[in-house]
Parts: sequence; C-alpha cells; structure tokens
Amino acid sequence: MIVLNIPNLITLSRIVLIPLLIGIYYLPAEWLTDGEKDMIATGIFILAGITDWLDGYLARRLNQMSAFGAFLDPVADKLIVVGALVGREVAISALREWMAKVGQARSVAVAFIGKLKTVSQMIAIPLLLFHDRLFGLDCQWWGTILINVAAVLTVASMVYYLRKALPYAATRS
Repeated sequence: MIVLNIPNLITLSRIVLIPLLIGIYYLPAEWLTDGEKDMIATGIFILAGITDWLDGYLARRLNQMSAFGAFLDPVADKLIVVGALVGREVAISALREWMAKVGQARSVAVAFIGKLKTVSQMIAIPLLLFHDRLFGLDCQWWGTILINVAAVLTVASMVYYLRKALPYAATRS
C-alpha cells in the first residue's frame, strides 16, 4: 500500500519540479533571458535539494518512514539530476543554435572538454548499470569516479561555452 504522508508528498514534489526545471529552458527568449533561465533552474534545483533533506528529516522526526518513501526518495533524486542534465544540454544546444544565427557557430564548436565529458559519461553509465566486477575491476566504483569527473566537466564545459558566447550577448540579431 502506498503511504501518502507528509515526507512522501515532499518527495513527490521533487518529481513534480522536474518538468518545471526542464520547461524553463523552453520558454521564449522574449520572456526570460538565458541568464534568467539559468538562475531559475538553479533555484529549482536547490529547492529540490532542500526537499531531499526535508523529507528524510520529517520522516525520522514524525516517525513516518515507509517502504514507499525508502523506494521513492532515491528515485526522485536521480530523476531531478537527470532533469537538470537534460536542461543543461538543452541550454547548450540553444546557445549553439543562437551563436550560429549570429554567425559565430565556430566559436562554440564542440571543444575538447566537451568531448572528454561525453567520453566520461559514456564509459561511466555502462559501468554503473553493470554494477558488478568485470575482469577484477569494481565497475560501480569506477563508474562513480567517472560520473563525478563527467559532472565536473559538464559544469566546466558549460562555463567555457558561455564565456565564448558572452561577447555576443549584447548584440542584436
């Protein structure tokens, strides 16, 4: 039986935030600038992080721990992370499209750091999915290391692309 107590409702709210987080990046440029979209998406993600702490705290404090909550909490965590990564990819794709429109596509062409990020993700994900030992290697451990490297490279590559686009942000197209 699914228990809809306060902690579980808070966990579900984290899942409800995902379409909002992704949807921010699809709003027309006339409504919000890219910087505003990034700030709002960051705020939503931070709110999701707070709900992650809050639902666990309340479950323990109110003695409302449940099997459903134990299942749902890590699922919600992963979904919000995936939503944030999808949002970032959409933002970078939109940035590349806009830069092409203003004749600067070459300045935001895929950089080595972006390629390295993709390779790290492509190796990490199967290792994490396999979740066992392979040829004596702990796939889970290596997958975790590589996905963390990919996360750092994701932020670094986004900063790189945004810095390349910054000089053109004030120009009219």
